[in-house]
Amino acid sequence: MRTFHEHFLEEIKTERQRITSRRGLLTGGLKLAAGGALAMSLGKGISFGPGNASAQDATPAFANDLDVLNYALTLEHLEATFYREGVAAFTAADFDDGVYDNLMLVAGHEAEHVTLLTGAISGAGGTPVAEAKYDFGYGTDPAAFLEVAAALENTGVSAYDGAGASIQDVNILAVAGQIVAVEARHASYLNLVNGKVPFPDSFETPLTKDEVLAIAGPFIVA
Repeated sequence: MRTFHEHFLEEIKTERQRITSRRGLLTGGLKLAAGGALAMSLGKGISFGPGNASAQDATPAFANDLDVLNYALTLEHLEATFYREGVAAFTAADFDDGVYDNLMLVAGHEAEHVTLLTGAISGAGGTPVAEAKYDFGYGTDPAAFLEVAAALENTGVSAYDGAGASIQDVNILAVAGQIVAVEARHASYLNLVNGKVPFPDSFETPLTKDEVLAIAGPFIVA
């Protein structure tokens, strides 16, 4: 039976392959399009991320900005708990020099994101979603922990990018931009630690709410 982290990494790999294939089709189609036809298509709301081709035809994934914030908080709870438990389970001796110290910094960032989003939701009259119970599946394997960390961070960046278009309040959008920029730094660092390209693409690929929750869902046990 595969562990959770193996399942998670396989989901990431499959999603990346699907996105890469779709990008190739989009690129080929755009090369064939005439200038006027391309402008008309863009005016109709082409989406270059996964999901529906037309933003105008898509059913809104979020009811309002509070819904987006609670979605972000759900992901930040996941990440904050992951790092909090990880830095408690391992020591600096389990990793290459400097890695553990950086993991502690990331843990602090994620905890601050939770605090900020919780306050923003409460301040706007909403009810912040609570932290769940999780099983990340890395056991006592520090290499597995780093692999899951990279997968979580890369998925988190795509999740913020996917949700950004639904945010109505420009102030909330600005804060989301500040958070996703830091998440992208985390993702790049963890890609490098895992021996992968830190910045593999020219453009980030947004993921829909359903796609993100399908990937992250196996880690939420209660």
